Amino acid sequence: MFEQLNDLEAELEKLESELPGIYAAGDRRASRDAGRRHAELKPVVEAYQQWRQASTDVADAREMLGSESDAEMRDFLKAEMAEKEDRVATLEAELRELLLPRDPNEGRNVIVEIQGTEGGPHRVQRVPATESQGRIHTSAATVAVLPEAEEVDVEIDPNDLEIDVFRSSGPGGQSVNTTDSAVRITHKPTGIVVSCQDEKSQLQNKEKGLRILRSRLLQLEQERQQGELSAARRDQVKGGGRSEKIRTYNYKENRVTDHRIGLTIYSLDRVLTGELDEIVDGLAADARAKQLAGAEQ
Repeated sequence: MFEQLNDLEAELEKLESELPGIYAAGDRRASRDAGRRHAELKPVVEAYQQWRQASTDVADAREMLGSESDAEMRDFLKAEMAEKEDRVATLEAELRELLLPRDPNEGRNVIVEIQGTEGGPHRVQRVPATESQGRIHTSAATVAVLPEAEEVDVEIDPNDLEIDVFRSSGPGGQSVNTTDSAVRITHKPTGIVVSCQDEKSQLQNKEKGLRILRSRLLQLEQERQQGELSAARRDQVKGGGRSEKIRTYNYKENRVTDHRIGLTIYSLDRVLTGELDEIVDGLAADARAKQLAGAEQ
């Protein structure tokens, strides 16, 4: 591990000397990649440098203890050495976590796809106002979170696109059902189809549709590179069956249960207003624990 850390320290030093030139060159992709790599390396190298200094402090305290004959001074040095050893252990654990592989999509904006169907791993349990006998009704949905691609990530050849326009449907303003503002984009090489009618104008729907298309193409490329056929998406949406559960939202009990990590909290009202920290922290801790266990094996 520490040989790797020496290499990362040298890489950071080299990168910091090259950054001004990279930014001045005006290459957006190179600037973005260099900035992201710098943000990845900086906390790791700083923690390594702190660990190295703390280890030196422990060695110095141990040497002083070996040459000290005064009992009171020896007790002081032992306490100081124990404190510094705890600091070394804390920093070492932090370093092992920092060295875990980062999600390549970390820091990106995301597009959330929610589909209500008869099946799905996300379940909502509630008693509707129209339910006279107080019976609990269960609805289900699939949810997928896609990293939003930037233009420098995915280049789309306009010749590969087939764009159709049609009239929007559903509730909305005056433009609904009266103008051809909805857009359907077909990416001919992959067969991916994106339809968008959320915005008021055809141009806005086209721009939004292209953002979604880039994100799907980015996901497709990442899956190809990793050799994982829709693994991330399958993990999120599962098979869509009722027997496969990710999370349950129970209004009657004010309860949220994340079945992946066995976490249950009785604060659905707060979750619905966006207070997700307890759930997100639990999922992140579980993911780190699994990564650390894999690294140790």
